[in-house]
Amino acid sequence: MLPLETLGNPTVNIAIFVAFVVMTMTIVIMVTRGGLKKSGDFYTGGGSFSGRQNGFAIAGDYLSAASFLGIVGSVAFYGYDGLLYSVGFFVAWLVALLLVAEPLRNTGRYTMADVLSFRVQDRPVRMAAAVSTLLVSFFYLLAQMAGAGGLVALLLGISNPVGQNIVIVIVGLLMVAYVLIGGMKGTTYVQMIKAILLIAGVIVMSVWVMSKVGFNLSTLIQGAIDHVNTVKPGHGDGLLQPMGKYGTNKLGFISLSIALVLGASGLPHVLMRFYTVPTAKEARKSVTWAIVLIGLFYLLTMILGYGAAWLVGAEKIKAMPGGANAAAPALAFELGGTVLMALISGVAFATILAVVAGLTITASASFAHDIYNSVIKHGKADPKEELRVARISSVVIGLISIVGGVVANGQNIAFLVSLAFAVAASANLPSILYTLYWRRFNTRGALMSIYGGLISALVLIVFSPAVSGNAGAMFPDMNFAWFPLDNPALVSVPIGFILGWIGTITSSEHDADKAVEMEIRSLTGAGAGGAIDH
Repeated sequence: MLPLETLGNPTVNIAIFVAFVVMTMTIVIMVTRGGLKKSGDFYTGGGSFSGRQNGFAIAGDYLSAASFLGIVGSVAFYGYDGLLYSVGFFVAWLVALLLVAEPLRNTGRYTMADVLSFRVQDRPVRMAAAVSTLLVSFFYLLAQMAGAGGLVALLLGISNPVGQNIVIVIVGLLMVAYVLIGGMKGTTYVQMIKAILLIAGVIVMSVWVMSKVGFNLSTLIQGAIDHVNTVKPGHGDGLLQPMGKYGTNKLGFISLSIALVLGASGLPHVLMRFYTVPTAKEARKSVTWAIVLIGLFYLLTMILGYGAAWLVGAEKIKAMPGGANAAAPALAFELGGTVLMALISGVAFATILAVVAGLTITASASFAHDIYNSVIKHGKADPKEELRVARISSVVIGLISIVGGVVANGQNIAFLVSLAFAVAASANLPSILYTLYWRRFNTRGALMSIYGGLISALVLIVFSPAVSGNAGAMFPDMNFAWFPLDNPALVSVPIGFILGWIGTITSSEHDADKAVEMEIRSLTGAGAGGAIDH
């Protein structure tokens, strides 16, 4: 194993991290100087952001540490197959925009449950949507928090598990502080700053790499192939061949692809971003900005991945703490030494902070708005009391995430990410599409779709090879796996759609007027700025 010091100076990395935290916390305090007086301020920043601002914030929310560190590492290791992650994540974004984002924003007010309960029985469906939202947010939070421990092991020279756990606690406390002080408004500014830093860092590194090959992409890819051939003669061409990583289980690859492409359309923390703009026109502008930024980012991950394979080499990356996740920082160190390495490390740390803050806002809003106000208080909770509950729930969610991150530290993080995407694709997306586009959809269909997709995804993942039965599983010494695929989406997503259809056609409930009202509102934006009345 290479010594951690070979990737730079941990003291410089820490200084960059602290500088980012101080800068963003100062901005959060400044932009929320008037305080968070209403629940709408806490949930959506009062819907006061422009399309361009929200587009940057969406990019900041969508581009997680997995996108930056994970994809670059996958391309460096597997070439063509690694690029499939970039393609999957970007296509997922297009699916979310074309089918879900604007209609959802036009119909809703604060949360995904606002939409799903619009034309059916409010309390049971809202409760089901809130449960799904909380589970997706929680498992995504676990992955980010545990990922922080692994990232710090590489970047700060902390190999002791106790030290990594301390860092997870610090990340969790910072997350809670951002949310309590700034709410959605402060979190949005953090996400905008993070998006600018991340994309700027990726552009600088990509231009630097391309300048070494005369801006010829073919030369870059050939350099990566030649490097592999020097270590493993005859294996270099594998970087250009499909199914090098997934060839042993094509159904597994299809299942993972379904989860990646469809899961993003059901991720509550991404969809909630569309409630932070004042009009449908600004929502469309934010979509345009987000497409450009996200598309540019995923295009450049190819350059960084092949650049890491050429200039660093998969064998060196694999020997570093963090494995494939070390590819981007290692490439930065190779290009610009300690300073660039520290800056890229800071960007990666900022990425984790921005994403976990957005997830915490979503989860606390779902509990306070959907469960406390709508279910427990029948929609009659005092606004100040609801805001207080949202603040308390954000603290509780932060503490639970810290404990979960400590427990999951060193575990199979890919398992946690796939669980979040699989649940989102299986439980949330079928009910969202049915609600937006099928007039006949009703309460029984919504409940069967959400709970059926949720339960099937959870059960199949628990009994999958990702959890037990092999060396790379979460519990490698145990074996209770009977489902053959790591990701359940190939089975659980159709179950969510089928159960939604069966539940609907076996129930006579149908509110034609509400269905028409929702269709008009979702497609035209009429009434999108107002509250939802039930």
